Amino acid sequence: MKTRTGSPAGGAAGFTLVELVVTITIFAILVSMAVPSFRDAALGSQVRSMANALVASAALARSEAIKRNRAVTMCSSADGVTCDGGNWEKGWIVTQGGDVILREPAVSTGFKVVQAGGIANLNFSAVGLGTTPATMRVCRATPSVGGQGRVVTLDTSGRAWVKTVKPVTSCP
Repeated sequence: MKTRTGSPAGGAAGFTLVELVVTITIFAILVSMAVPSFRDAALGSQVRSMANALVASAALARSEAIKRNRAVTMCSSADGVTCDGGNWEKGWIVTQGGDVILREPAVSTGFKVVQAGGIANLNFSAVGLGTTPATMRVCRATPSVGGQGRVVTLDTSGRAWVKTVKPVTSCP
């Protein structure tokens, strides 16, 4: 006598131990292949976020210059209070006449923000024009093959935008 499922009466339906081991092995192989790509996606998201923070800071500096009708500066700052003319990776501020409008903390460990040309201060005039055109590269400190970086460009009109650069094999 057979049941509707086709298994003998009283017999248990299910997986054998061999089938279970094979299934778990295949699952483990698939997970081990997927984890690196998830990690790269997360790191790429962090690079994108840092580049967008630079653009947002520049937009704020420009709008504050127009609103206050005074020059506003965006500059690197390790202490979050004064412009230090140094490393953008340690953070930056937007300031006007000694008043700090915005503080951005240091970037996460393992990432770089490199300002091309060594310009330390980005200045915005009272009408919002960027008096200092600049280009910044945001990337991982140890880029992987096929990794993505971002280039943030600020033109003399005071507008900033982000461009994706792929692949990034080095980050000056």
